[in-house]
Amino acid sequence: MSALPENLLYTEGHTWLRQDDDGLITIGITEHGQSLLGDLVFVQLPETGARMEAGGVIASVESVKSAWDVLAPTAIEVVEVNDALQASPETVNEEPYAAGWIVRCRALGTLPPLMDASSYKDFIGE
Repeated sequence: MSALPENLLYTEGHTWLRQDDDGLITIGITEHGQSLLGDLVFVQLPETGARMEAGGVIASVESVKSAWDVLAPTAIEVVEVNDALQASPETVNEEPYAAGWIVRCRALGTLPPLMDASSYKDFIGE
């Protein structure tokens, strides 16, 4: 596995969060998470403007071996979705921390404690 980006925060659900300069949060699936899933074949994205409570399903992804829900770490409002994933879901496998992002959102609640890169490495046993 390649090095984890130090500027991201991580969840136990194998998602990453980046707090952007414009106050929004970008969310994606970690490299470890996508490796557990295998090759993605489908990504179901929310509508722009959709609101989810903490623990709500942001997106659903399907691979050749399983399906998995990406969950909201706090209450959010979706500001932008990565529409390119509709035609090319494998981008999550190929570039999980760059072009494979899932959504950009506005936090409507307080983020729970999240892991830094070092803590996430310990969590996944690296």
